[in-house]
Amino acid sequence: MKLFVGLGNPGVKYSRNRHNIGFEAVNRIAESGGFSAWKSKFQAELSEGRIGSEKVYLLKPMTFMNLSGQSVGEAMRFFKLSPEDVTVFHDELDLAPGKVRLKTGGGHAGHNGLRSIHQHIGPDYNRVRLGIGHPGHKDQVSRYVLHDFAKADEVWLDAVLRGVEDGIIYLASGDGPKFLNAIGLQLNPPRSSAGKQRPLANEAPGPAQAQADERTPLQRLKDRFS
Repeated sequence: MKLFVGLGNPGVKYSRNRHNIGFEAVNRIAESGGFSAWKSKFQAELSEGRIGSEKVYLLKPMTFMNLSGQSVGEAMRFFKLSPEDVTVFHDELDLAPGKVRLKTGGGHAGHNGLRSIHQHIGPDYNRVRLGIGHPGHKDQVSRYVLHDFAKADEVWLDAVLRGVEDGIIYLASGDGPKFLNAIGLQLNPPRSSAGKQRPLANEAPGPAQAQADERTPLQRLKDRFS
């Protein structure tokens, strides 16, 4: 059994803030299918389902960021989980936008949500660090994380969230590298041998992908005037 926690602040005014990328990640997991409707429990929104063979609970604390640990601690104790069963999705200032890294244990680096979780369950849980970049000066951090993503961020943000959705089955089974690879494939789709980016699976083929014309020149001429 796993507990996947998304960090953020509740309310419409915060929904597109950089600080709420953790909420967006678990929302995308819930939308991928097989999860129950969100319900209020543990001072949070809770959804349950299965990913592969693993029973998974999704949790979005509604306590505001700096009290997130209260909710996580309640849920962990209720489900009789250990910190190793908990994975937290959160914004990461120390990673460039679009970069994603996994980490187990360690410090909270001043992140108020992680600081609170440390206080309630200790440091030995897993983290999915979702890079949002740094504003350049520590005095600007609060305003930066509580500000909406810029329009220029929409492409990489959507790619990261699609990658989370694609790769979550690997994360649930403990295969971190494959999870990160799924995100990488969304951010940087493979290129063809000609050096052109391959179309996404749901894109219709363009003219260059049309089936080759195998008619002889005489047949083509005949068909043209028929």
